[in-house]
Amino acid sequence: MSKSTRLPVFGRGSSGRSGRRGGTVTLIEDRVTRSYTRTAKTALYVVTAVVGLLAAVVAASYLHPIVALVAGLAIGLAVALPTAGIIAAWPVIRVVWWWLPEITVSGLIVAGFVIVSDHTGLVGRVVIVGLVAGVPAAISPVRRRIVSYAWCLISRHRLRACFNEFIISNRSGSLPLILWAMPTPVGERIWIWLRPGLAVSDLENRLDKIAVACWAANVTVERASSRNAAFLRIDIKRRNALTGTVNSPLVDMVDPNTPATVKTTTTAPVPTALDLPDIPAPSPVPDTIPRIDKRTERADKKPASAPSPAPASGAAPAPKTAKSVTPDDVLDWV
Repeated sequence: MSKSTRLPVFGRGSSGRSGRRGGTVTLIEDRVTRSYTRTAKTALYVVTAVVGLLAAVVAASYLHPIVALVAGLAIGLAVALPTAGIIAAWPVIRVVWWWLPEITVSGLIVAGFVIVSDHTGLVGRVVIVGLVAGVPAAISPVRRRIVSYAWCLISRHRLRACFNEFIISNRSGSLPLILWAMPTPVGERIWIWLRPGLAVSDLENRLDKIAVACWAANVTVERASSRNAAFLRIDIKRRNALTGTVNSPLVDMVDPNTPATVKTTTTAPVPTALDLPDIPAPSPVPDTIPRIDKRTERADKKPASAPSPAPASGAAPAPKTAKSVTPDDVLDWV
């Protein structure tokens, strides 16, 4: 009799890191499931005790202490069960997050087709499907935009494959969380969130492998926040935008019959050395400024005195002012 073995749910069997056993592909590893299960149990006990105690203390003011204790435990369990359930189901929620764009697009397509089928016939369905698929494919800007978003979805899955293959995870087996992706002129930009136990150096040392796995020319990684080292930005570059040809409308504005102008310029020879003996020395400036006597300058500046009136007939002449006997002029000392 062959011994039956039970495969783990969403887990990896004992075949190692091959990721395959019995034709199944691993989405969630066993150690990740066990780790989140232990965390969920711990959260159930802690949240029940803390919330139940606080609720019992508040309820004791209105109810009997025993009734308040029972009510507090009930409230604690009501809060702890959803919390523990989210923690235990987080590996599954993370897989749904990885495939959320595809699930959303597929759901919209199926819902739209069902609505169209209920209101139109076969010919109408064929025409509508042809218009929805053919018009975006025929318009070049719309087609390129759709292709760029499709590459964003592909890069997210390729990056997740890189994390699962050769990026070192933490002790609980949690890989970096891929948040979202946006197209850029040269490729895609993806934001990720590192878990405890990981660092940006774990990615910087493997950028060449990430570029190969993402089918890109090169990959760069840098911090997306100056305050949080866990928030990173990965740029996947598939082409060089600087090598493309840009059509400028200014060329069409030039008249083709405009004659070409030839600009001739004469340039003087540039000296290559400086010979100081060839430069004449400046001649001294002679001191030819005349010296002015202060006494003569003040005398010239004195206003001319008005002529004294002639004395009247019969009047005595005015006495003359005595001349100062001081040999030096006092103004010279002021």
